[in-house]
Amino acid sequence: MDREVKENYQVVIQAKDMAGQMGGLSGTTTVSITLSDVNDSPPRFANHSFRVTALESTEIQGAIGRIKADDPDVGRNAEMEYSIVGGHDIFNIITDQTTQEGVIIIKKALDYESKRDYEFRVEVKNTYLDARFIHGLQFKDYATVKVTVEDVDESPVFTRNPYIIEVHEDTAAGSFVGVVSARDPDADNKPVKYSIDRHTDLERLFNIDSVNGTITTLKALDREMSKWHNISVVATEINNPRQTTRVPVFIKVLDVNDNAPEFAMSYDTFVCENVKAGQLIQTISAVDTDEPLVGHKFVFSISATNPNFTIVDREDNTANILTRRGGFSRREMSMYFLPVVISDNDYPIQSSTSTLIVRVCACDSRGNMQTCNPEVLPFSDGLTTGALVAILLCVIILLMIVVLFAALRRQRKKEPLIISKEDVRDNVVSYNDEGGGEEDTQAFDIGTLRNPEVMDANKLRRDIIPEMLFPFRRTSPIKDNTDVRDFINGRLQENDSDPTAPPYDSLATYAYEGSGSLAESLSSLESAATEGDHDYDYLSNWGPQFKKLAEMYIGKSPDRET
Repeated sequence: MDREVKENYQVVIQAKDMAGQMGGLSGTTTVSITLSDVNDSPPRFANHSFRVTALESTEIQGAIGRIKADDPDVGRNAEMEYSIVGGHDIFNIITDQTTQEGVIIIKKALDYESKRDYEFRVEVKNTYLDARFIHGLQFKDYATVKVTVEDVDESPVFTRNPYIIEVHEDTAAGSFVGVVSARDPDADNKPVKYSIDRHTDLERLFNIDSVNGTITTLKALDREMSKWHNISVVATEINNPRQTTRVPVFIKVLDVNDNAPEFAMSYDTFVCENVKAGQLIQTISAVDTDEPLVGHKFVFSISATNPNFTIVDREDNTANILTRRGGFSRREMSMYFLPVVISDNDYPIQSSTSTLIVRVCACDSRGNMQTCNPEVLPFSDGLTTGALVAILLCVIILLMIVVLFAALRRQRKKEPLIISKEDVRDNVVSYNDEGGGEEDTQAFDIGTLRNPEVMDANKLRRDIIPEMLFPFRRTSPIKDNTDVRDFINGRLQENDSDPTAPPYDSLATYAYEGSGSLAESLSSLESAATEGDHDYDYLSNWGPQFKKLAEMYIGKSPDRET
């Protein structure tokens, strides 16, 4: 039986009694028979030649095609394994356990410009063999696979990746640094332009020629600021700007001896007043930002004519400062400035002068510092620094007080002379000298203040009802009254200069009645000469308020007596 031809069978079985004789009874049943599989069929390719195409841009381990052999067996008897006969440098084939297909992958990058066609043989075989059926059968099969590489537009390729370039730090701006090179790997070999990714060169220290890839400096480099500069150079196809490639360029700045050594720290040095000659007061050291190949070697020296201190080089980049004499005094000199020359041994030799400040202090018998404040002589000429500073502070404080006082006075509001809710225009003050009676003392009409040019020709009193009306006659003084005008001008000046005077819109009235008055002069100075010639009958026409006066004068008239 062959399961691959027919897998299932059904058999009908009949049973009879009475040994199968006539008259006996019978019964039937159906038996289903399924054949189990054995590995008796080898795998076979339906087509022994396969053609596959692959893009040259396919990534490594990327699949470019699938092939499959047929095996009529089932289960593990149908499991197959694919392999390339003799192996291959570019391609490999693996088995898909789910579909039992052979998947062709690449192990190295394809290059259309280098090689376009490949051919190899693939073998397929069962992974499980049955020893009962292997005799006389080949449980494997072979097929030929041809791979054709298709061209794609590729990005430019740099000759190196990455680039490492060295340049000295004393290189001037515009100097040559190095060259990068890239080409189009396609057959057309299209032109390429170069540029620097400015996100990697924020300080804009470098520039690149877009045509030949020459890198130059835009600024002078300083190794002490940065030892390495890492920039990215981008190569772009001119005809297809989307095809770009970038490469890192590491620029190492080489050291040049351009910095002089200096003190390693700031020293607080003092010398005791009771010190002896040759005593150590300070050990100094130096640092240099340069990095010579053979290491640092510093030389320390001071002026040989220095009468106070000397220096001893310890040959280990340190030096000792010693006293040359004793008997230091704060009264004579409270502080010494010691210039120390420090030189290196690199080329060119760099040297610098650092100043060591040495204070003179009072010390105990063990050399422990007690105080370093300079002593002030009791009868010394001039002022000390502390006194000058105190005086200066006092002057500044006084100036600030004056300025503040002036500002406060300027901001102070001027208080009104008269605080009243009434209209100040109604505040009229009348001043009356000699005049013609009560008629001249009536209250001032506010209408005159508002429009002094408009006056009634016949103005009546507002306090009484007159019995008779008489025309008002305005007369001019007969003669120029100089004394009265001077009096009024004097009063005007007093009111203008008096800060306690009423508001400026109040009216002060000065009245003068002279020879031009209707009643003429009421003065008794000239009455002796003209007393007998007066006629007082007109007083009866002045109204009831002058009735008593009229009776007094009219009653004494000589004419009436007679």
